[in-house]
Amino acid sequence: MRVFANPVGSGSLWFDNLATAEGTPVAYDPQARAFLPMPPFCANRDVIGCNWIAPEQGAFCRACAMTALAPDPSIANAIPNWSQTEASKRWVIDNLGRWHWFRPEDPGARPVFHMLAEGPTPVPMGHAQGVVTISVAEADPVLRTTRREALEEPYRTMIGHMRHEIAHMLWWRLSLREDFLDAFRAMFGDERISYPGALQHHYENGPPKDWRQFYLTSYASAHPHEDWAETAAHLLHLTDLTDSFVASGLTSDEVPGPNWDPYSEPDAQRLIHIAASIAMGVNHVNRSMGLSDLYPFVLSDFARHKLAFVHDWLRRGAQGL
Repeated sequence: MRVFANPVGSGSLWFDNLATAEGTPVAYDPQARAFLPMPPFCANRDVIGCNWIAPEQGAFCRACAMTALAPDPSIANAIPNWSQTEASKRWVIDNLGRWHWFRPEDPGARPVFHMLAEGPTPVPMGHAQGVVTISVAEADPVLRTTRREALEEPYRTMIGHMRHEIAHMLWWRLSLREDFLDAFRAMFGDERISYPGALQHHYENGPPKDWRQFYLTSYASAHPHEDWAETAAHLLHLTDLTDSFVASGLTSDEVPGPNWDPYSEPDAQRLIHIAASIAMGVNHVNRSMGLSDLYPFVLSDFARHKLAFVHDWLRRGAQGL
């Protein structure tokens, strides 16, 4: 993620800012990728703190307009959890916009979001035919940590959920291309095998013993659809981690230069190598504070080939789909 110029004074603005340090209200324009000091602001600004501009007064911004179902406000903490969830969605949507997904130049379908609060029954997150269902309850750090530990996951965040579920939607978009399906099946396997059966087998028997050699996560081994979604999410993790590193003015011998744009890098293996080196360095810094690794994963050769495959297809952008 970039660091942005203050449109009304000195200093910088960060992606989630609603105002400058002096208190001037600002909003983010995802088309210009810049902050503006004037309305129209998103209709959700006062509801959930959305800081994007809207096409006209009283309208939703581009990201909020994708939400077809909002959580039930009568459920405890639904609104603050929804606020954090939408902030993660805006981050990921803007990331993908760097490759022209879901922008005006993309004529294809946008994701439709069902943002649901949880009562006594958990909300299963997932994607079906362009609809992404998200449990906003996972914005709560205690609940999220409890589930992460129960599932023995090394990493679980709302941005991670967004990247994973939107990746399923991107696969759905790309699957309209016959050349994509042939290439996908050659790399990930045949997704037409039973999805419920594969997940049941995974949860009952666990991943194969050698999963680390072929997959980024144990869950990716459950089914080709999950392998794609986990790999695409990790590509976004690594690309944006590197972009944020460069944008913050940090340096590394691995980074080509101060103006290098990871999202414009055509060489996937180069990008992955640089991202992995940065992640390892930050992991080491985190350990000095007793914190968990920023990126607690190991990239096998097979995983790197899959990341490069996803990079190739996502960098092509919407391609009229």
